[in-house]
Amino acid sequence: MSERIAFVALTVRGADLARRLATEWPDAEVHGLATRIDDADETFQDTAAHLRHLFAAGCPIVAVCAAGIAVRALAPLLADKHTEPPVIALSEDGRAVVPLLGGHRGGDALAHRIADLLGIEPAITAAGDSRFGIALDNPPAGWRLANPHDYKNFAARLLAGASVRLTGTAPWLAESSLPFADDAALKITVTERAHAGSVDELVYHPGVLAVGVGCERGTDPAEVIALVHETLAESKLTAASVAGVYSLDLKADEPAVHALAAKLEVAARFFDSPRLEAEAPRLANPSATVFHEVGCHGVAEGAALAAAGPQGQLLVPKRKSARATCAIALAPAPIGTIARGRGSLALVGLGPGDAAWCTPEAEAAVAHASDLVGYSLYLDLLGRATTGKTLHVYALGEEEARVRAALDLAAQGRDVALVCSGDPGIYAMAALVFEMLEHGGRPEWRRPEIAVLPGISALQAAAARAGAPLGHDFCAISLSDLLTPWPVIERRLRAAADGDFVVALYNPVSQKRRQQFDLAMEILHGHRAATTPVILARNLGREGESLRVTDLAHIESGQADMLTVVLVGSSQTRSMTRGDGGTWVYTPRGYAAKRAARTGEAAE
Repeated sequence: MSERIAFVALTVRGADLARRLATEWPDAEVHGLATRIDDADETFQDTAAHLRHLFAAGCPIVAVCAAGIAVRALAPLLADKHTEPPVIALSEDGRAVVPLLGGHRGGDALAHRIADLLGIEPAITAAGDSRFGIALDNPPAGWRLANPHDYKNFAARLLAGASVRLTGTAPWLAESSLPFADDAALKITVTERAHAGSVDELVYHPGVLAVGVGCERGTDPAEVIALVHETLAESKLTAASVAGVYSLDLKADEPAVHALAAKLEVAARFFDSPRLEAEAPRLANPSATVFHEVGCHGVAEGAALAAAGPQGQLLVPKRKSARATCAIALAPAPIGTIARGRGSLALVGLGPGDAAWCTPEAEAAVAHASDLVGYSLYLDLLGRATTGKTLHVYALGEEEARVRAALDLAAQGRDVALVCSGDPGIYAMAALVFEMLEHGGRPEWRRPEIAVLPGISALQAAAARAGAPLGHDFCAISLSDLLTPWPVIERRLRAAADGDFVVALYNPVSQKRRQQFDLAMEILHGHRAATTPVILARNLGREGESLRVTDLAHIESGQADMLTVVLVGSSQTRSMTRGDGGTWVYTPRGYAAKRAARTGEAAE
């Protein structure tokens, strides 16, 4: 279970208890009802909505309130007990702690720890857990229950007094309080072989099989999947005991390898050629040709043996199809995380600055990342979300260094988030990443998975604050000539003016560059009225936010800086006074003409 826990309190007394307990977890947060608690890490107005938001995001919840509040709030979201996060109800006096949901996903353990801190007993209601100290329907990591449909009948008989015998090796079972007897009618079998089980026999498959694969570039995933499934079937091995799919790091971006891993519901992991070459003495089918091509004498067998460890054995030597190979090794115990993953790079846009404008997708990418790369201000905006992450901080002007660092880390198998403000694809880092992928000369940069996660851009935020100025056609132009020659920028401005677009101007002025802004206003003024609305939005979503509406007749460079985005209306853009004295700005799309045409048709 993640150390990130939200203690949700509805009263001052509950918040006091939450704060005391939260200190025991490095990444715990205290969330408080805004109308009653003003010193929480995060506040909320709607309790039910906030609980549902946390639950949907997979965040463990300790609700310091009546259990019924949490139950009623989360009931519409309940679906699969195997995926739901832990939800604990804790009385504000600290006298009762009840795991409501996610007991098998860390909820019971969390309840026990809270209870120990408070000196009370947790109210564990799952019969099997409380009687035998074990959850037979939720085995530990690295194990799978082959016949979960038989569990309820099996567990009921155990609770009624039946005993059980164990065949195979499983320390987590052997060390439990299950009523073992050699002559028991009920049986638990542990095996990596295909075995169905029954109402009298639960079957557990340990993750002790390492599937090593190799294939030609561009091999059809169906070929690799078929080869591995046929190999498992002919060897009477079960896919449920496969701990992972393993290969050479040159294959980290091979779709067929990842398709196989997805089919088997395991991770794909990769070794470099020196590590695979270290397994050469144990290979059944060493190949000089393979060594000449990739630097090791065997990919499939070498990867399987490297994953199974020094005590592992090659259970199924290399088998071949037209364009792929596979081999299977047996480890003495479930295989944990070994070798490196493919690596990933998420280009994350945080929005303009307000945490509420950061998308759940971006938040999830930051939470998943092992490494965060970015300008110091952007990383600071993440606040507590950086806890437990390795930070790689760069100054303004070090954009290429940022991208190189992010790509290098991802190529090493790390999960990286390159953090930008606004949207990463709008005047941010995404374009530079792809430019360096194309021209950077580092083939390993292309192996990680790369995703661009959109954010709310400055132009969207400014438009939303002002009304709907982008309601019709618009464009965006940066006035910075550091990377784009001014004649190119000027040509684009004239084209935008001639096309009557609403224009969003980024980087309008700097300490050394002011006359370009005045020239841009002159160009736009030449194609539209002096009363055309102009919006100056500065620091949106951050401290010192300001929004000003003026017009082309009164705009000047001193009103903007590098933290300002400027929206200049088209000839159709309108402004109107709000009830509070402010100004709404919008650009109509032509519905008035449509209504007029409709009215004319009706009159005829």
